[in-house]
Amino acid sequence: MSQTNPDKDSPASEAKKTISLPTSRVRLIMKSSPDVSSINQDALFLTTKATELFVQHLALTSFTNGSGREANTLDYSDLAKTAEETETFHFLTDILPKKILARDYLNSLEQLEDEDADV
Repeated sequence: MSQTNPDKDSPASEAKKTISLPTSRVRLIMKSSPDVSSINQDALFLTTKATELFVQHLALTSFTNGSGREANTLDYSDLAKTAEETETFHFLTDILPKKILARDYLNSLEQLEDEDADV
């Protein structure tokens, strides 16, 4: 007599196959909030799926508007440009800042110090 795995064909296991992000990591991030005491499995799944869809949307928008379309690549600079120029993603500018060279940053610091000294 063969046993069947009850989880193998369940709707929950089918749903888990549709997500790529590790739910354990998403749960850890959700639990890091002091306002969260417990996490429902459905809420965890929906949050994970929504996160995946958001990342896909960000990547697709960055790729479409980015400089790497000819080479079929997506660079950090494309993501940073999208965060800066697209209102929908503007909240990411602190997380995805434009990269600048160290010498340019030091020059801008010197200019700010000079301006403060003149005041």
